Amino acid sequence: MWWSRGFGGNSALDYLIKVKGMQFMDAMKILTKEGTDLHDTDAKISRKPDCDVKRKLLLPDKSETNFEVIRYLTSRGIDSDVIKACIDEGLLYESLPYHNCIFVGFDETGNAAYAFYRATTGERLMGEAAGSDKRYSFRIDRAGSTLHVFESAIDLLSYATIMKMRTGEWRAEPMLSLGGVYAPSTNNKQTKLPIALQNMTHNQTQINTIALHLDNDYAGRSATRSISEQLGNKYIVRDEPPAYGKDCNDYLQQLQRQKRKRQMER
Repeated sequence: MWWSRGFGGNSALDYLIKVKGMQFMDAMKILTKEGTDLHDTDAKISRKPDCDVKRKLLLPDKSETNFEVIRYLTSRGIDSDVIKACIDEGLLYESLPYHNCIFVGFDETGNAAYAFYRATTGERLMGEAAGSDKRYSFRIDRAGSTLHVFESAIDLLSYATIMKMRTGEWRAEPMLSLGGVYAPSTNNKQTKLPIALQNMTHNQTQINTIALHLDNDYAGRSATRSISEQLGNKYIVRDEPPAYGKDCNDYLQQLQRQKRKRQMER
């Protein structure tokens, strides 16, 4: 443990890399007794560079079709035109061998820098691909002045579907998924501004309004308050949680149930 800096390791390998600042291969050589002894005063310890090393995103392999992704997302109420547009733009695809939904985020150079996977089987299996840079979380870039913010990619696509239902247009304004939010810590300190939101507002200077469509639960309400407090002096911040249910997908499915009911009554 390096007490003065507040971090250590859970294993000998962690200790050598985090505390001693060694490269992985050098640490492995010592642990396997192939290299210099750690206590040798003449040992040449290879330290980590001061700058952050660029992470390599490990994207899952692509399936030849997107059948399971389309089936799953339409079962959640997402409009097929919205799904197709995301597939065509490379923002969404079906993986192999598990046929998960892969939601992709791109950096300023147009390279994939982030990927979020979600099972299409109905199981609550989800996570970020190794090497994902959360600054470039799943989003739909447009030139509008109002940025719409969501906790998940499913919520973003649900909102896009609602806009298409109401106006016929869903791509007029930028939309951003945060890849989850955090509830405040127990000491009530303000939660950090999500890095994806920081990056989006920094790069898209035309944005003057932020519409928060976060979940109707403790974490979502807390994150909304925190973001509003931090950005309220720079932007018009609108609190627009879903009018029904926990999240935007719950609200979308409720709207579709009401629409089907009206059609049957007619």
